[in-house]
Amino acid sequence: MQAAEETSADTRPLGHELSAKGVTVAYDGVDVVHDASMTLRPGEVTVLVGPNGSGKSTVLRTIARLQRPRAGTLVIDGDADGFALSPREFSRRVALLTQGRPTPSGLTVRDLVAFGRYPYRGRWGRDDPGGRAAVERALALTGVEDLAERGAEYLSGGQLQRVWLAGCLAQETGVLLLDEPTTYLDLRYQVELLDLMRDLADGHGIAVGAVLHDLDQAAAVADRIVLLHAGRIIADGAPEDVLTPERLTDTYGIRIDVETDPLTGQLRTRAIGRHHLRSERLSTTS
Repeated sequence: MQAAEETSADTRPLGHELSAKGVTVAYDGVDVVHDASMTLRPGEVTVLVGPNGSGKSTVLRTIARLQRPRAGTLVIDGDADGFALSPREFSRRVALLTQGRPTPSGLTVRDLVAFGRYPYRGRWGRDDPGGRAAVERALALTGVEDLAERGAEYLSGGQLQRVWLAGCLAQETGVLLLDEPTTYLDLRYQVELLDLMRDLADGHGIAVGAVLHDLDQAAAVADRIVLLHAGRIIADGAPEDVLTPERLTDTYGIRIDVETDPLTGQLRTRAIGRHHLRSERLSTTS
């Protein structure tokens, strides 16, 4: 992937502020997210973390309007009702990379990325003068330009993940939502995707919101971390304020140590299992 700052600043829209206020989500009549409030701000990367089943993806899908809340509001730029906007207008402001997208067949990579331009096209797919350039930028940013003419059904899981991300970037929105975006990616592309998230926020003012499982990746990329547990937001702030040993140990139900890497200054977490504890006991008695 190439760095996002290599493109000119006027090729992407200014970021939008997206706020969820008092959002409660229910499945089959049972509340699974309770009174959640958070704001994604232009130029910031916000990462949602928490144990499995804590509601991270549900919150992200709700602010992307894939899930209708039982209560709560969605506000864009301080006044626009996010739930009242037409699908086309909302899609010009907010893009979502979801988990588990199907593998398409009969389409090239370029065709697939071009689907990200649907909010701008007129009837019969016409009247999108900026579409071609947007698709080419998205292919380059995600490092899949060499695959542009390949059939999507022949891609690996990691390649397909990057192609879906390219489709989101071709959408050219001011808010980008990513649900576990490093899934299927090898180490190199995980790191490059995290760098791209920062480039989009820092260089283009995009409001980036992501769900990540890796706490170290979250600490490295995020301006703010939102920690969820049992469907509730229990902390929202700077990584060093949210990722404390006491809070993480209580939330995940396992001892988690936190330290600052002396070389990078970044937070590092370490989950301590039974075998780690045994090793500690042996080292203290030897």
